[in-house]
Amino acid sequence: MSISPERKEALIKEHGRAGGDTGSPEVQVAILTERIQNLTEHFKGHAKDNHSRRGLLMLVNKRRSLLDYLRKKDGDRYTALIAKLGLRK
Repeated sequence: MSISPERKEALIKEHGRAGGDTGSPEVQVAILTERIQNLTEHFKGHAKDNHSRRGLLMLVNKRRSLLDYLRKKDGDRYTALIAKLGLRK
């Protein structure tokens, strides 16, 4: 349910603002989105896995907080990110 180091590096390169940028909200949201998608696939076969469901809810809340922060700081970056990741809103 976690992502591979290669996939994580690809996400960092794709969404980072500079080389090796791992702390920007764009990168963090992209990594969280990948983990959320992996957990969503996991639940298709393991519907009663409530421990992982709690982790999923925590990831969704963390992503929502980062998106709210980004929207408050820079609306253009926010709209570009949600369009790039295919998130609603």
